[in-house]
Amino acid sequence: MKVLVVAQDLLREAASRRWFLALGAGITLVLLVIGLSLRIDVVDGALAATRLFGKSMNTSIRSADVALRPFFKATSYLIFYGGLLFGIVACADFGPSLLAPGRIEHLLSLPLRRWELLAGTFLGVLVLSLLGALYGAGGLVLIFGVKTGVFTARPIVAALLASVTFSAIYGAMLTVSVVARSAALSAATGAALFLLGVVAGYRERLSTFFESGVARGAFRAVTLFLPRVSTLADASADIAGSVPVDMPALTSRLVGLGIFGLAVLSLGIHLFEAKDF
Repeated sequence: MKVLVVAQDLLREAASRRWFLALGAGITLVLLVIGLSLRIDVVDGALAATRLFGKSMNTSIRSADVALRPFFKATSYLIFYGGLLFGIVACADFGPSLLAPGRIEHLLSLPLRRWELLAGTFLGVLVLSLLGALYGAGGLVLIFGVKTGVFTARPIVAALLASVTFSAIYGAMLTVSVVARSAALSAATGAALFLLGVVAGYRERLSTFFESGVARGAFRAVTLFLPRVSTLADASADIAGSVPVDMPALTSRLVGLGIFGLAVLSLGIHLFEAKDF
């Protein structure tokens, strides 16, 4: 339960930051612009016309459900990659601020165990990313549902996948914060894992560009244990666009992501327990 108290305290801290107020305002503004400027003519379940800012985007008549699939796929990529990048930048200093001189001594004087402090911070950031993703994706689903009569939870599922991916990356960022207490280094770790994760998702195809032998083996070894960020982004887009997904492969990726996140978080807790303040 003390983990939940720490997570709740982090959410209160986030609510007081301009970063997150700006995020909420930005998402709301985008939803309002889409809701007010987008006009979709639907006749008997078919999409007859789409207008954005008064300009016609499509005049062919198609099923509204089918016509919206490419948009949902594009939106999924935007939510996935945009959400990851914003989360990496906006959440980079939660760990260092937790360990700031003066504050950490005060926290350690409270009846809290060290692992509870770190796990609570991790949980708070995870809840924060979930709320942002659900707000953005849920708003889009609601707007398009009202305008077309097509309600689907698929974009929300895609947003949840993005949040799970971010939690694994943030586990590594939090561990680096324990070692260095640097927001810049924490953000750099997240950005590096983001880029390497994109590469790791295409490791099979990219490995063919290396000569067989040491170079290819080194590339495959380095990318073997990294989160498959781009693979999960593609799966999110496929889910949002009603494209069939290889569920056993996706489950395997999610299990690997969970193992990676728990491993780096456990390392961070171990280092935190041994650190002298």
